[in-house]
Amino acid sequence: MYRDTSRQKLFSRRTAMLAGAKMLLLSTLVGRMYYLQVVESKRYATLADENRINFRLLPPPRGRVVDRFGVPMAVNQQNYRVMLISERTEDQNVETMLAALAEIIPITDGERRRILREIHRKRSFVPITLRENLNWRQMARIEVNIPDLPGVMIDVGQSRYYPYGEDAAHVLGYVSAVSEGEAGGDPLLEVPGFRIGKSGIEKAYDMDLRGTGGSSQMEVNAFGRVIRELNRREGQPGAEVALTIDMELQKLVSRRLSGQSAAAVIIDVHHGDVLAMASAPSFDPNVFNKGLSPEAWKKLSSNARAPLTNKAISGKFPPGSIFKMVVALAALEKGVITPESQFFCPGFLELGNAKFHCWKRGGHGIVALGKGIAQSCDVFFYEVIRRAGLDIVVDMARRLGFGQTLGLDLPGEGRGLVPTREWKLATTGASWKQGETLLTGIGQGYLLATPLQMAVMTARLVNGGFAVAPYLARGVAASGEAPPRRPSRFASLRVVPKHLKVIRDAMAAVVNSPMGTAFGARIIEGGYEMGGKTGTVQVRRINKQEREQGVRKNKALPWNERDHALFVGFCPVGAPRYAAAVVVEHGGSGAKVAAPIAGDILLAALRRRGAAPEAGQQVERAPPPMTPAGKRRTGNDAAARSG
Repeated sequence: MYRDTSRQKLFSRRTAMLAGAKMLLLSTLVGRMYYLQVVESKRYATLADENRINFRLLPPPRGRVVDRFGVPMAVNQQNYRVMLISERTEDQNVETMLAALAEIIPITDGERRRILREIHRKRSFVPITLRENLNWRQMARIEVNIPDLPGVMIDVGQSRYYPYGEDAAHVLGYVSAVSEGEAGGDPLLEVPGFRIGKSGIEKAYDMDLRGTGGSSQMEVNAFGRVIRELNRREGQPGAEVALTIDMELQKLVSRRLSGQSAAAVIIDVHHGDVLAMASAPSFDPNVFNKGLSPEAWKKLSSNARAPLTNKAISGKFPPGSIFKMVVALAALEKGVITPESQFFCPGFLELGNAKFHCWKRGGHGIVALGKGIAQSCDVFFYEVIRRAGLDIVVDMARRLGFGQTLGLDLPGEGRGLVPTREWKLATTGASWKQGETLLTGIGQGYLLATPLQMAVMTARLVNGGFAVAPYLARGVAASGEAPPRRPSRFASLRVVPKHLKVIRDAMAAVVNSPMGTAFGARIIEGGYEMGGKTGTVQVRRINKQEREQGVRKNKALPWNERDHALFVGFCPVGAPRYAAAVVVEHGGSGAKVAAPIAGDILLAALRRRGAAPEAGQQVERAPPPMTPAGKRRTGNDAAARSG
């Protein structure tokens, strides 16, 4: 009896403990359920929605680039691309999926490495672009096989397109995919297929052209398949950039330089509008947007004639005889010479034991300033700079735009070089020599300038002595808005007007006098006459033996040993409106090669003058395309003379 009572008590105690434990567990469960369903209900509802809703960033349309008449130079077109979200590849690894995709569209080893690199670099839910610019047939084949390609999807985006290809490549630049070092934490730059400007106007105004991204909320099922779009917020399209370029004139200039290694610039002498700027050889900017193969890149980057370089703003050349106007203006200003000052040219000038030769064997005889510029007498300018000294010429060169960037709204503008005694000592450790001063007097030696600087120098000489500055963008605005007006007046260079007239008259004689070096390239249409200055720049030293035996003609020399051909010009002579500079690298004679090109583009600009808007003025439509140039020179012109 005692034993049964003890067992009953023990059983009752264990039952109570077990019941208490159950009650404790039940209370904990109820409390946890209350916490999750009541206290944390909003948080978990949000998480559930986020699992159900897929948020996507929408790239905005890139802004257009148009010319001064509104003609599109850079636009957007549809781009079909195949993309991959690596976290959705399920049990299949990425390489297996890529192998399956390669049976539908070709995937190179380089593309495969790039895809795998991006997958490791980016978050697993960020789409990776596998291939862009698919044609309709390729896109359809992928769509049919989508069920067997987990994580793969087709997307329709926009691709940059340049209608004029090579004609405006160096002005516009190009866009390309964002590199690893350019992402910078901006979510928009992680959007598949997003492009940014890499050079030219595309780079200079990239932030304006990009616009602002939009967003899309998509409802998806447990497998990630899109059910419906819940909400969409469109982004802000990029701004439209209106340029000063006249695309018809740009095409003419580009094609006029075809086959050469050359550069040309034409600007409005009063407002600074760059009407055309071309560098040859050129390249097709569309290939960068589509993807450039390593072989194609190597071919472009290793080309000795540098097709990727904008020679108009970054090519640095000795200005040669076109620098003689700078020397003359400096000497006139300081009273070292007058327009009537005369020197005798026997064909050389002796300095110590050295002889500095004129381009004309036998010399020019007695030469005054006008004849010195018109016939490009070297000895005359040796004598002028020897009397004037280097310093005043350096000062005038800088006032006219040499040795500095001019603020053009394009990346990569070069400064050139105006040498001084201090510069040479700091650079080479050697002191300046008098012979180097003489070489500076004819635009050689250490002097370097860009074609843009040469055009600006010409504009400042003929516009009344104002420090006109070049620019390319007339305005950046949303479609329909007028761009801001640019100033029509610039600071004065403080040059005596009668001295400028002497220089301008001499430049007119260079082209229109029978004894001028560019007489064969003159414009004969009434009211369209051109003035200018030729330059033929040696790129190698001519020794005594060669000079005595007669220097071989440029065509007989290797290309890289031939002279550079230069010409700067303006028109019309009576009321200058446009200035141009042409440099043909290793082209030979400035009079025979560069001057005719400048004449053609200046004449074309004048023919379009009535249609061209002033700075800040808007036009509703472009003028009709240019007709072929008419007769510009006589058929019996004497052979062009050296510059």
